[in-house]
Amino acid sequence: MRRSVATLPSPPEPRRRDELVTDFPFTLPLGYVDSDGTVHREGVMRLATARDELVPLRDDRVRENPAYLSVVLLARVLARLGSLREVHTGVVENLFAADLAFLQDLYRKVNAEGHTRASVCCPHCDAEFDVDVAGSRLGES
Repeated sequence: MRRSVATLPSPPEPRRRDELVTDFPFTLPLGYVDSDGTVHREGVMRLATARDELVPLRDDRVRENPAYLSVVLLARVLARLGSLREVHTGVVENLFAADLAFLQDLYRKVNAEGHTRASVCCPHCDAEFDVDVAGSRLGES
C-alpha cells in the first residue's frame, strides 16, 4: 500500500531589505458607510506616481476649489476599500472627516517617508519603539 505524504506549503520568503513596498494596508478610524449601510474600514493605499499628482491639477473641480485636490488624489491611490468595487471621488467625498484626515496623513507618510511606521516613546518607562500607524488606532487597546 502506497502512502501519500501531505506537503505543507513553504513559508513565505522574508521580504528583502531592498524590495520596494508599494501597497500599504490600513484600517480607517470610523469607516465608509455605503448606501446599503455596510461599513468599510479595511483598505489598501498604493504609492502615488508622478501622474497621480499631475492629473488632478487638470481637473476642473480642483481648479475651482484647490481643497478638492486631496479628494481626487486619494481616489486615485486608494486601491481598495472594504468590498467596494471601485473607490472614486464620490466615495472619498462621503468619508467622515476623521477618516479623510487619517487618509491624508497616511498619504503624506507613505509618499514622503516610504513607510507607515512612527517612532514613539513610552510615557511610563521611556522605552522607544516603532508602531505601524496604518493598521491601528493609536491610544486604543
